[in-house]
Amino acid sequence: MAVPASSAPSVAARAEQWFQRHQEDNRQRLKWVLIGSALVAIYPFIDEWLNIGLLGSLIPMFVFVILAMGLNIVVGYAGLLDLGYVAFFVIGAYSNAFLTSPNSVFVQEGWVPGWLQYFWPAMLLSWIVAAISGVLIGAPTLRLRGDYLAIVTLGFGEIVPDFFTNAQSVTRGPRGIGQIGAPTTVPLWGDNEITFSTLDQRNWFLLVLVIGLISLFMITRLHDSRLGRAWQAVREDELAAASMGVNLVRTKLWAFALGASFSGFAGSVYAGYVGVVYPDQFQFNVSVVILCMVILGGLGNVYGVIIGAIIIGGFDRILAEALNTPLHWVGEQLSLQFMVDHSVTSDRFLIFGLSLVLIMLLRPGGLFPSRTRAAEMHPEDDDIVDQEREELANVSGRV
Repeated sequence: MAVPASSAPSVAARAEQWFQRHQEDNRQRLKWVLIGSALVAIYPFIDEWLNIGLLGSLIPMFVFVILAMGLNIVVGYAGLLDLGYVAFFVIGAYSNAFLTSPNSVFVQEGWVPGWLQYFWPAMLLSWIVAAISGVLIGAPTLRLRGDYLAIVTLGFGEIVPDFFTNAQSVTRGPRGIGQIGAPTTVPLWGDNEITFSTLDQRNWFLLVLVIGLISLFMITRLHDSRLGRAWQAVREDELAAASMGVNLVRTKLWAFALGASFSGFAGSVYAGYVGVVYPDQFQFNVSVVILCMVILGGLGNVYGVIIGAIIIGGFDRILAEALNTPLHWVGEQLSLQFMVDHSVTSDRFLIFGLSLVLIMLLRPGGLFPSRTRAAEMHPEDDDIVDQEREELANVSGRV
């Protein structure tokens, strides 16, 4: 029996209900993000008090969290497979080095203004340079899709680190560039200030946390914007998106540029923290690890991506090394020398690969997929499943 038009909810009413539900979800997420951030911000003081000594591993791990959030824009939101994401990471790191290191040829020749030879303006300029690089790399690849796009981005990911290796007159080649500028102080109220040094990792930890929160805020706002909806439309069906008035070229370029900008942002912070950059730090396996973080956490869900990055980064930086102790103990008890001599850290890529295989088999959308992708993978209504099977049978019969 048809529902009378007067009793059916109007389009405007349904849109208003969706908007209110979306706003409530955002408030709940904001509450949990603030609670989680407050708990994480307390950890450096606990680490120093108990002398745990994990801050040196957590800071690079949080840098990779920012990288994973940036890659999620390209892969998760826009649906563009990028296997050369490390290229923007190295561009951001070397941009900071070129601007702030006294070993840089640009600083030695006096091409860099004095006000730009500091960490904060260099970090901002690295963000812009990486975004422009994303546009330059993305523009020639816009007509490609799927495997072809992956192959081209893979090529860029291999070319850029090799360029920094071979251009020794500018980049110092495999030796790298050291003495990269780091933030000195951050003024607070009155005469108080925050100081940074290589020996005090607590302030570096808090700085990376703040940068990560700023990145999360910007990315979530982008997702809820008109541009974010255009990304989702392109990801679902480019032809349908184009027919609805979405400019495919501009939308994809924005995805490449903004995704690259956060990678350059992270690269600049990472270079300032470690104090030296060289090409071997930015190999292809970095792109693979970041992509694993996005897939494990859940494509299109930035909060799931953060959890996936923490899981993989925590295993890579902390857990793999910690597992060596029980492994060696078991080897000693059983008189198995190969277990005594073996290191779990050498098996981390094997474990990453096995985890991805299991995720694809058991939860193809990731641990925490976005609602859209979860609905695609697991329809809520059995009638929808039956309808999809019937349509598939009809298509197979026609073929």
